[in-house]
Amino acid sequence: MSPFIAPPSPRNEWAYFLDVDGTLLDIAETPSDVFVDVALLDLIARLYRASSGALALVSGRSLSDLDSLVGSARIPMAGQHGLERRDGAGRLWIHATPPKAKCAIKEALTPIVERHTGLILEDKGLTLALHYRKVPHLGTYVLRLLSRLSKITDTPFELQRGKCVVELKPAGVDKGTAIAEYLSEDPFRGRTPVFIGDDLNDEHGFSEVNKLDGISVKVGTGPSCARYRLPDVADVRHWLASALRGQE
Repeated sequence: MSPFIAPPSPRNEWAYFLDVDGTLLDIAETPSDVFVDVALLDLIARLYRASSGALALVSGRSLSDLDSLVGSARIPMAGQHGLERRDGAGRLWIHATPPKAKCAIKEALTPIVERHTGLILEDKGLTLALHYRKVPHLGTYVLRLLSRLSKITDTPFELQRGKCVVELKPAGVDKGTAIAEYLSEDPFRGRTPVFIGDDLNDEHGFSEVNKLDGISVKVGTGPSCARYRLPDVADVRHWLASALRGQE
Protein backbone atom coordinates (compact mmCIF):
# COMPACT_ATOMS: atom_id res chain seq x y z
CA MET A 1 0.00 0.00 0.00
CA SER A 2 1.70 3.20 -1.12
CA PRO A 3 -0.52 6.23 -0.32
CA PHE A 4 -0.71 7.43 3.29
CA ILE A 5 -4.42 7.22 4.16
CA ALA A 6 -5.51 8.13 7.70
CA PRO A 7 -8.18 5.90 9.27
CA PRO A 8 -11.71 7.22 9.76
CA SER A 9 -12.68 8.72 13.12
CA PRO A 10 -12.96 5.95 15.73
CA ARG A 11 -16.30 4.89 17.13
CA ASN A 12 -17.10 3.31 20.48
CA GLU A 13 -19.23 0.59 18.90
CA TRP A 14 -16.20 -0.88 17.09
CA ALA A 15 -14.08 -3.76 18.42
CA TYR A 16 -10.48 -2.70 19.09
CA PHE A 17 -7.49 -5.02 18.74
CA LEU A 18 -4.20 -3.33 19.57
CA ASP A 19 -0.60 -4.43 19.19
CA VAL A 20 1.67 -3.14 21.98
CA ASP A 21 5.35 -2.61 21.07
CA GLY A 22 5.71 -0.08 18.27
CA THR A 23 1.98 0.68 18.41
CA LEU A 24 1.08 1.74 21.95
CA LEU A 25 4.66 1.84 23.21
CA ASP A 26 7.83 3.06 21.54
CA ILE A 27 10.20 0.20 20.79
CA ALA A 28 13.15 -0.09 23.18
CA GLU A 29 16.55 -1.73 22.76
CA THR A 30 15.32 -4.80 24.66
CA PRO A 31 11.73 -5.87 25.51
CA SER A 32 12.33 -5.17 29.20
CA ASP A 33 13.43 -1.58 28.54
CA VAL A 34 10.03 -0.26 27.42
CA PHE A 35 8.45 2.55 29.43
CA VAL A 36 4.75 2.35 30.26
CA ASP A 37 3.37 5.74 31.25
CA VAL A 38 0.28 6.48 33.32
CA ALA A 39 -1.36 8.27 30.39
CA LEU A 40 -1.33 5.06 28.32
CA LEU A 41 -2.81 2.99 31.13
CA ASP A 42 -5.56 5.57 31.53
CA LEU A 43 -6.24 5.59 27.78
CA ILE A 44 -6.56 1.79 27.64
CA ALA A 45 -8.86 1.69 30.67
CA ARG A 46 -11.11 4.46 29.36
CA LEU A 47 -11.40 3.00 25.87
CA TYR A 48 -12.14 -0.42 27.36
CA ARG A 49 -15.04 1.08 29.31
CA ALA A 50 -16.29 3.24 26.43
CA SER A 51 -16.35 0.24 24.06
CA SER A 52 -18.21 -1.88 26.64
CA GLY A 53 -15.23 -4.20 26.97
CA ALA A 54 -14.63 -4.74 23.23
CA LEU A 55 -10.89 -4.05 23.45
CA ALA A 56 -8.06 -6.58 23.43
CA LEU A 57 -4.30 -6.31 23.35
CA VAL A 58 -2.86 -8.65 20.70
CA SER A 59 0.88 -8.97 21.15
CA GLY A 60 3.93 -11.12 20.65
CA ARG A 61 4.64 -10.75 24.37
CA SER A 62 3.49 -13.41 26.83
CA LEU A 63 0.33 -12.86 28.86
CA SER A 64 2.34 -12.66 32.08
CA ASP A 65 4.52 -9.97 30.52
CA LEU A 66 1.47 -8.04 29.31
CA ASP A 67 -0.11 -8.25 32.75
CA SER A 68 3.02 -6.85 34.35
CA LEU A 69 3.05 -3.97 31.85
CA VAL A 70 -0.64 -3.07 31.90
CA GLY A 71 -1.50 -4.34 35.37
CA SER A 72 -5.13 -5.18 34.69
CA ALA A 73 -6.42 -8.75 34.42
CA ARG A 74 -9.81 -7.42 33.31
CA ILE A 75 -8.69 -6.48 29.80
CA PRO A 76 -8.75 -9.29 27.20
CA MET A 77 -5.29 -10.09 25.90
CA ALA A 78 -3.78 -12.42 23.32
CA GLY A 79 -0.12 -13.21 23.96
CA GLN A 80 2.61 -14.92 21.96
CA HIS A 81 0.85 -14.12 18.67
CA GLY A 82 -2.38 -15.77 19.79
CA LEU A 83 -0.94 -18.96 21.30
CA GLU A 84 -2.36 -17.89 24.65
CA ARG A 85 -5.50 -15.80 24.95
CA ARG A 86 -7.68 -14.43 27.73
CA ASP A 87 -11.21 -13.75 26.52
CA GLY A 88 -13.77 -11.16 27.58
CA ALA A 89 -15.05 -13.43 30.36
CA GLY A 90 -11.56 -13.93 31.80
CA ARG A 91 -11.18 -17.51 30.52
CA LEU A 92 -7.73 -18.65 29.38
CA TRP A 93 -7.20 -20.45 26.06
CA ILE A 94 -3.82 -21.98 25.16
CA HIS A 95 -2.47 -23.56 21.97
CA ALA A 96 0.26 -25.60 23.61
CA THR A 97 3.71 -26.25 22.19
CA PRO A 98 5.19 -29.75 22.73
CA PRO A 99 7.78 -29.01 25.45
CA LYS A 100 10.37 -31.49 24.17
CA ALA A 101 10.43 -29.84 20.74
CA LYS A 102 10.90 -26.35 22.14
CA CYS A 103 13.55 -27.51 24.61
CA ALA A 104 15.54 -29.19 21.85
CA ILE A 105 15.68 -25.95 19.86
CA LYS A 106 16.51 -23.90 22.95
CA GLU A 107 19.38 -26.23 23.83
CA ALA A 108 20.77 -25.84 20.31
CA LEU A 109 20.49 -22.04 20.52
CA THR A 110 22.06 -21.54 23.96
CA PRO A 111 25.76 -22.01 23.00
CA ILE A 112 25.26 -19.90 19.87
CA VAL A 113 23.87 -17.00 21.90
CA GLU A 114 26.75 -17.33 24.37
CA ARG A 115 29.19 -17.13 21.46
CA HIS A 116 27.63 -14.07 19.81
CA THR A 117 27.53 -11.19 22.28
CA GLY A 118 24.53 -8.98 21.58
CA LEU A 119 22.11 -11.72 20.61
CA ILE A 120 19.26 -12.10 23.12
CA LEU A 121 17.30 -15.33 23.40
CA GLU A 122 13.84 -14.80 24.87
CA ASP A 123 11.88 -17.83 26.05
CA LYS A 124 8.26 -16.69 26.20
CA GLY A 125 6.96 -20.06 27.33
CA LEU A 126 5.34 -21.20 24.10
CA THR A 127 7.73 -19.56 21.64
CA LEU A 128 11.41 -18.70 21.33
CA ALA A 129 12.50 -15.29 20.06
CA LEU A 130 16.03 -14.38 19.03
CA HIS A 131 16.63 -10.62 19.14
CA TYR A 132 19.47 -9.00 17.18
CA ARG A 133 18.74 -5.28 17.69
CA LYS A 134 22.18 -4.81 19.29
CA VAL A 135 23.89 -6.67 16.41
CA PRO A 136 21.82 -5.86 13.30
CA HIS A 137 24.51 -7.21 10.97
CA LEU A 138 23.58 -10.71 12.20
CA GLY A 139 20.01 -10.47 10.90
CA THR A 140 20.49 -12.79 7.92
CA TYR A 141 22.44 -15.25 10.04
CA VAL A 142 19.66 -15.36 12.67
CA LEU A 143 17.01 -15.96 10.02
CA ARG A 144 18.95 -18.83 8.44
CA LEU A 145 19.82 -20.30 11.83
CA LEU A 146 16.23 -20.43 13.07
CA SER A 147 15.03 -21.70 9.70
CA ARG A 148 17.41 -24.64 10.06
CA LEU A 149 16.55 -25.30 13.72
CA SER A 150 12.83 -25.24 12.98
CA LYS A 151 13.34 -28.54 11.15
CA ILE A 152 15.19 -30.50 13.84
CA THR A 153 11.97 -31.81 15.44
CA ASP A 154 8.81 -33.41 14.09
CA THR A 155 6.71 -30.55 15.45
CA PRO A 156 5.66 -28.07 12.72
CA PHE A 157 7.19 -24.70 13.61
CA GLU A 158 7.09 -21.54 11.55
CA LEU A 159 9.26 -18.43 11.53
CA GLN A 160 7.76 -15.13 12.59
CA ARG A 161 9.88 -12.13 11.60
CA GLY A 162 9.72 -8.78 13.36
CA LYS A 163 11.82 -5.67 13.87
CA CYS A 164 15.28 -7.04 14.66
CA VAL A 165 13.81 -10.31 15.93
CA VAL A 166 12.99 -13.73 14.52
CA GLU A 167 10.67 -16.00 16.45
CA LEU A 168 9.93 -19.71 16.29
CA LYS A 169 6.33 -20.61 17.06
CA PRO A 170 3.93 -23.49 16.39
CA ALA A 171 2.41 -23.27 12.94
CA GLY A 172 -1.20 -22.34 12.29
CA VAL A 173 -1.78 -19.78 15.05
CA ASP A 174 -1.21 -16.05 14.63
CA LYS A 175 -2.68 -12.65 15.42
CA GLY A 176 -5.27 -13.13 12.69
CA THR A 177 -6.58 -16.35 14.24
CA ALA A 178 -6.65 -14.66 17.67
CA ILE A 179 -8.77 -11.80 16.30
CA ALA A 180 -11.12 -14.27 14.62
CA GLU A 181 -11.56 -16.12 17.92
CA TYR A 182 -12.40 -12.90 19.75
CA LEU A 183 -14.93 -11.90 17.10
CA SER A 184 -16.84 -15.15 17.64
CA GLU A 185 -17.37 -14.18 21.29
CA ASP A 186 -19.08 -11.43 23.26
CA PRO A 187 -18.54 -8.50 23.60
CA PHE A 188 -16.69 -8.44 20.23
CA ARG A 189 -19.27 -10.37 18.23
CA GLY A 190 -21.05 -8.37 15.50
CA ARG A 191 -18.81 -5.30 15.77
CA THR A 192 -16.59 -3.74 13.11
CA PRO A 193 -13.05 -4.93 13.90
CA VAL A 194 -10.13 -2.52 14.17
CA PHE A 195 -6.56 -3.78 14.31
CA ILE A 196 -3.55 -1.50 14.72
CA GLY A 197 0.01 -2.81 14.42
CA ASP A 198 3.43 -1.85 13.18
CA ASP A 199 5.37 -4.99 12.30
CA LEU A 200 5.56 -7.93 9.93
CA ASN A 201 3.93 -10.17 12.54
CA ASP A 202 0.84 -7.92 12.39
CA GLU A 203 0.13 -8.66 8.73
CA HIS A 204 -1.93 -11.73 9.68
CA GLY A 205 -4.14 -9.48 11.76
CA PHE A 206 -4.49 -6.91 8.99
CA SER A 207 -5.46 -9.65 6.52
CA GLU A 208 -8.13 -11.06 8.83
CA VAL A 209 -9.64 -7.63 9.48
CA ASN A 210 -9.60 -6.81 5.76
CA LYS A 211 -11.60 -9.96 5.01
CA LEU A 212 -14.28 -8.66 7.37
CA ASP A 213 -14.26 -5.16 5.84
CA GLY A 214 -12.82 -3.77 9.06
CA ILE A 215 -10.28 -1.05 9.85
CA SER A 216 -6.66 -2.21 9.46
CA VAL A 217 -4.06 0.39 10.46
CA LYS A 218 -0.32 0.12 9.89
CA VAL A 219 1.89 2.29 12.11
CA GLY A 220 4.82 3.81 10.24
CA THR A 221 6.21 3.10 6.82
CA GLY A 222 6.93 -0.11 4.93
CA PRO A 223 4.95 -2.54 2.77
CA SER A 224 1.67 -3.71 4.28
CA CYS A 225 -1.78 -5.00 3.38
CA ALA A 226 -3.29 -2.58 5.92
CA ARG A 227 -5.78 -0.15 4.41
CA TYR A 228 -4.84 2.84 6.58
CA ARG A 229 -1.75 4.41 8.15
CA LEU A 230 -0.76 6.34 11.24
CA PRO A 231 2.76 7.79 11.46
CA ASP A 232 3.85 6.76 14.95
CA VAL A 233 2.90 5.79 18.51
CA ALA A 234 1.89 9.33 19.45
CA ASP A 235 -0.55 9.46 16.53
CA VAL A 236 -2.03 6.09 17.49
CA ARG A 237 -2.72 7.33 21.00
CA HIS A 238 -4.17 10.59 19.70
CA TRP A 239 -6.46 8.72 17.29
CA LEU A 240 -7.69 6.33 19.99
CA ALA A 241 -8.25 9.20 22.43
CA SER A 242 -10.48 10.93 19.90
CA ALA A 243 -13.03 8.14 20.43
CA LEU A 244 -13.42 9.31 24.02
CA ARG A 245 -14.12 12.97 23.49
CA GLY A 246 -17.46 13.87 24.93
CA GLN A 247 -18.13 10.26 26.00
CA GLU A 248 -17.17 10.47 29.68
